[in-house]
Amino acid sequence: MVNNPLFSLRACLREVGALQEGHFLLASGRHSDQYVEKFALLRQPRLVEAACAALIARLPWRDQIDVVVGPTTGGILLAYEVARQLGVAAAYAERESEGAARRVFRRGTTFDPGTRVMVVDDILTTGGSVRETLAALEPYGVEVLGIAVLVDRSTTPVVFPVPFLALERLEIPSWEAAACPLCRQGVPLVKPGTSLSVQA
Repeated sequence: MVNNPLFSLRACLREVGALQEGHFLLASGRHSDQYVEKFALLRQPRLVEAACAALIARLPWRDQIDVVVGPTTGGILLAYEVARQLGVAAAYAERESEGAARRVFRRGTTFDPGTRVMVVDDILTTGGSVRETLAALEPYGVEVLGIAVLVDRSTTPVVFPVPFLALERLEIPSWEAAACPLCRQGVPLVKPGTSLSVQA
């Protein structure tokens, strides 16, 4: 495991151009004037390795983990890398079907009761994907030690039933569509990952 005590995720995000400004439709359905393009970071394996090492170094439960679990898509890459550095297994929570909110474990993935699991994800806004992952784990009777994300960009505190840790906290405003000041100003709304404006 490579650990650089001077690693700064915020500086890293700036360096790769991941911090963007505009009018964005977030996966949560909320609107924002700033967006963290996680794939600008996730395309850089050495930076992901360093970010995961920095995250691991802050985990009080790092020596207890049996499996690292992440939701699609960015969470899969992080779960793999965190698990690789810890020398444990990784598992991936996928959507049950396209557009579905429910997540499941496929491809022969199963857990023994009592397996000690950590959930990882990339960007936390409302906590929806993490909650869906926790729900997918429930039938297996695992012990969830905690949740860790690279970036917490939530505007109101997100509460989970287990310990939560973020490598970086970014104060980025977001609004429900009906209350979005950028919509009132007529600024074109963009769905990240596409170059197309969407109807507000």
